[in-house]
This record gives sequence, structure tokens and C-alpha cells, in this order.
Amino acid sequence: MRHSSKALQSAKADFGRSVAVSALTFLGADAERLHRFLDMTGLGPHNLRGAAEDPAFYVSVLEYVVADEQLLVRFAADAGLEPEAVARAHQALCGPTHSGEP
Repeated sequence: MRHSSKALQSAKADFGRSVAVSALTFLGADAERLHRFLDMTGLGPHNLRGAAEDPAFYVSVLEYVVADEQLLVRFAADAGLEPEAVARAHQALCGPTHSGEP
């Protein structure tokens, strides 16, 4: 059973990264959207590629998207996903939650 759990977590993380890459592509397809994202994250064209090598970057991309409902809905529609699927992808990248713990 333990192996199945690890495989499921891995599949969820893969899905999360895939959605994050799609979200970044979506942001990059529109100069205004990309500029807003870069302003909010403090990134620029000079360090975006380096940031993308950090797994936490994918979390931040999806955090940015899910924090703005209009952007979330537009991205989800563009990607052929339900907004809830984007939120699940974000959660998969954040890792398991520890409900009940402080």
C-alpha cells in the first residue's frame, strides 16, 4: 500500500507541475499578465529561468493564479480545466496538509 501512496503523490505532483507550466505559458502569452506576475513576484526576464529551476517556483505560479478569481477562471478555461482542478494542482504541489495540527 505504501508504494501506491507514493505513486499517487508523485502523479499528483506531476499534475501540479504540468498545470503550473501551463499557467506560466498562459501568463507569458499576454504581456500585461506577464508584467503583473513579474511585478508581484519581483522576478524579471534576467532571473525567471533560474527561478523556474526551483520547485517552489511552481507553487508560486499557481498561488498567483488561484489568488485572482478572474485570472483563475480565464486560465482554467484556456487550459480546458475546471478552476477546482487548478486549486487541486496547487494543493498537490504544496504537499500534504496536516489537518488538526497548529
